[in-house]
Amino acid sequence: MEKINLYVGYDPREAAVFTVFNQSVIKYTSIPVSICPLHQDALNFDGQQDGTNAFIFSRYLVPYLQDYKGWALFADGDMLITEDLKNLWDLRDDKYAVQVVKHDYKTKNYRKYIGSPMESDNLDYPKKNWSSVMLFNCGHPSNKILTKELVGEAGGAFLHRFQWLTDDEVGELPAEWNHLVGEYKENPDAKLVHFTLGAPCFHHYYQGEYSAEWSHHLLNAISAVGEDPQHIMRRTIWQS
Repeated sequence: MEKINLYVGYDPREAAVFTVFNQSVIKYTSIPVSICPLHQDALNFDGQQDGTNAFIFSRYLVPYLQDYKGWALFADGDMLITEDLKNLWDLRDDKYAVQVVKHDYKTKNYRKYIGSPMESDNLDYPKKNWSSVMLFNCGHPSNKILTKELVGEAGGAFLHRFQWLTDDEVGELPAEWNHLVGEYKENPDAKLVHFTLGAPCFHHYYQGEYSAEWSHHLLNAISAVGEDPQHIMRRTIWQS
């Protein structure tokens, strides 16, 4: 049976964000999906190093974790699916080692996670946010260089700029599969929404684009715990 292998970036400081993304995946995906959180304690790997999120580097372990076989999808945890994930999975093309949305933009916001314990600089760099959604051809010969040792030592520029690959080994995905909230103009047809500046669990972003949809999935995730979900929702928002 066809199955999607989905690896999701997990940061314990954004556990609610991870939960919401998984809830949306479960709601909209029409075939079985295996969700694996990239949690650095379980991986015994420092996925943060010089980055902001705890999975900045561990995302490049996906081919290694797949034993360099088959296909897998990586996505940042601060996302939301709005349609069947199978439609993204069906875009796999064996001639590529990896497929990504090839963003070409300069940030409008030089701080991210405003008002939260994660607040940080938001700098521009080549191929920024390309690696936030990656369809990995894990069996491609060029991806076999991505060992645990190399990913731990290579550094950000080498990994985030896909320097282990040639340009023709990096395929392109449609932009609606990694819509950057707050960076691009609003898009009601986005299929994979990325809260790259800060998810609606942060007070500064709780009324932004797609925040209502995000809140809806959060309420669905917590509606069975025997407490007023709106009350839990109010406690979940991180106050600035």
